[in-house]
Amino acid sequence: MSKTTYDRIGTGYDATRAADPFLAQRLFDLLNAAPGKSIIDIGCGTGNYTGFLAARGLELTGLDPSERMLEQARTKSDAIRWVQGHAEAMPFEDRAFQAAVATLTLHHWADLERGLAECGRILQPGARFVVFTSTPEQTGAYWLRHYFPRMIERSAATLPAEERIIAGAARSRLELKERVPYSVRPDLQDLFLFARKHQPFAYLDPEFRKGISSFALLAAGDELDEGLASLEADIASGQWAKVRDEHEHQGGDYLHLVFERA
Repeated sequence: MSKTTYDRIGTGYDATRAADPFLAQRLFDLLNAAPGKSIIDIGCGTGNYTGFLAARGLELTGLDPSERMLEQARTKSDAIRWVQGHAEAMPFEDRAFQAAVATLTLHHWADLERGLAECGRILQPGARFVVFTSTPEQTGAYWLRHYFPRMIERSAATLPAEERIIAGAARSRLELKERVPYSVRPDLQDLFLFARKHQPFAYLDPEFRKGISSFALLAAGDELDEGLASLEADIASGQWAKVRDEHEHQGGDYLHLVFERA
């Protein structure tokens, strides 16, 4: 994850970003970890999912490059070890953890191969590594593309392809065990990029957009203004529903990948 990225948008991040109960429970279930197991949350941000897992009896370490994010995380729990660092050079001993999670962070890693190699290094044999991400194909299918084509194109371009993740993981002795697509639910509480798939008016709110890196960093001024005006008009006319239906993606909007360290 880029330190600069989340130092820039870290202020007020928790106003729109929270651990979604459904996704947090799925993360916990996919980990399949017994109480007391040592877990690392790579790219933990302000620690929303880290705290959820810790509350279920797991021993959590949260790693993030952004000190601004970690400052907020530390206010939530002193039972969690919060560490500043990068996925590509994690400051931990070999086989230090019994499981790991990485939630919407792989696209911020400067070097995916090195990050995956580090995951393989710090995990014990048999440890699970659960990734939550979106593929370029999934993001490219969002109806947001109709209104913000260059932003979505840039966003999709930052995402590692599923095949690249799986191949890089395999080279790090992380074997794919499960693939679980996720389609955005209307009650989603973690307001990341496509969280308001069913509620387009939310994208008109600058406070909502502020916590989303794509809008904060990848949307050019003219495109943003024009896209918002077009979206507002389509919501008023009802045309937005047609745009939504034309962009429905059968492969889900996001994806959980579950690996196991050989």
